Amino acid sequence: MLGGGVPFYVVVFIVVLSILVFVHEWGHYIIARLCGVRVESFSIGFGKELFGRYDKNGTRWKVSLVPLGGYVKLFGDVDPASASHEDTVEEAGDIRPMSETEKKEAFFSQPVWKRAAIVIAGPAINYIFAIILLAGLFIFNGQPITPPVAAAVIKDSSANEHGFLPHDKILSIDGKSVDTFEDVRREMMIALDVEKHFVVERGGEAVDIYAKPRKVVEKDRFGFEHSRGLLGLISPRHAVKIDNIIRIDGQSFEDGSIEDIRKALLSRLDTTFEIEVNLGDENDVLLVQPMTANNLFIKEPGAPESDLLFISNTDANVFVKYGFFKAVGESFRQTWVVTRGTVEALGQMVTGTRSATELGGIIRIGALAGDMAKQGLIALIMFTALLSINLGLINLFPIPMLDGGHLLFYAIEAVMGRPVPEQIQEYAFRIGLVFLVGVMVFANLNDLIQLVL
Repeated sequence: MLGGGVPFYVVVFIVVLSILVFVHEWGHYIIARLCGVRVESFSIGFGKELFGRYDKNGTRWKVSLVPLGGYVKLFGDVDPASASHEDTVEEAGDIRPMSETEKKEAFFSQPVWKRAAIVIAGPAINYIFAIILLAGLFIFNGQPITPPVAAAVIKDSSANEHGFLPHDKILSIDGKSVDTFEDVRREMMIALDVEKHFVVERGGEAVDIYAKPRKVVEKDRFGFEHSRGLLGLISPRHAVKIDNIIRIDGQSFEDGSIEDIRKALLSRLDTTFEIEVNLGDENDVLLVQPMTANNLFIKEPGAPESDLLFISNTDANVFVKYGFFKAVGESFRQTWVVTRGTVEALGQMVTGTRSATELGGIIRIGALAGDMAKQGLIALIMFTALLSINLGLINLFPIPMLDGGHLLFYAIEAVMGRPVPEQIQEYAFRIGLVFLVGVMVFANLNDLIQLVL
């Protein structure tokens, strides 16, 4: 399905993942060094070492065969997962107890706050990295803002059923202010079919609307299924090709000329009316209210005449460049929005509101990474930031084997005043490993099945 582009997708995926793994593990590494803990190895990838070198502190920096993760092995740990420790050292084939000096450099001998700081540094640096990427984009490239205005309303939709009208400006959803059309779309995608309270501006007045989107299941071009809530509002970015309009208020124009359609549209300026648009496989009926303006009809690039109906009364994009502090603030806001949306979507999978088949693995992530790279560097940087947020978030889940699992044990230790028995931790880590492997297998089977079917 990906055709000859498979190598491109694979390379992009490995590069993006390797960058994020390096960032994550560097967070563990740098805080460990600051806390006086010796780092034995820093690996990008798992399995057999391909190449590497030692630094002046004795850390082995290496790239390993399987490029699907990485690890930092701390002095005194039996394995990179810190599932258990040992207070002996192998030297010239002999095993001897650690000296007091060596114990001070071992991870297991550190106070609980230092161990917690080292563990949480990985997810934290993923969040920091994402914020830096987003802030850089907002400062140097700017952020395209689509106003939260309904350019049109789909007739057979929840929006029309609950009273939305063309040019309604959405001010808030469930009390949360809305700044862009993307905010509206994101809220609806997560809401699925849960009723929301909208406050819209109409004719200079605030109007309350209670509406719930309709849950739809769609397939992308790779065959992956996604559930989302569909409200039925058309973004200001959209225009309508005049020669695709087949009916206006029920009157057929299938055999009419573009000029006939233009005249019919002009006669209805500043009124709300219906247009039926031929989209190929299906037709959409839209409620529109074109305004009197010089740009009512706009020229499509390469077209012989003006043949696009401009249905919005506002600019499609307001391109905003931020100063440093505003950019950082917006980056924090976007990071929070992504985090909240991910948690809500996972919660919907647990409760059954959203299908678990939407849980994607490395194939789906690789497909998205390749697509973003084809769209350009800006899109790829944005995707990398979003993936970094999700990597940091997932690692904070309180599952043994993940950073969040370690933090849970440290929290118990801080409360009880003593570590959780090592045997209990070992059993918990085994259960966590089985769970994570099961999730990975399930997610990647989802990808394979949806690609084939």
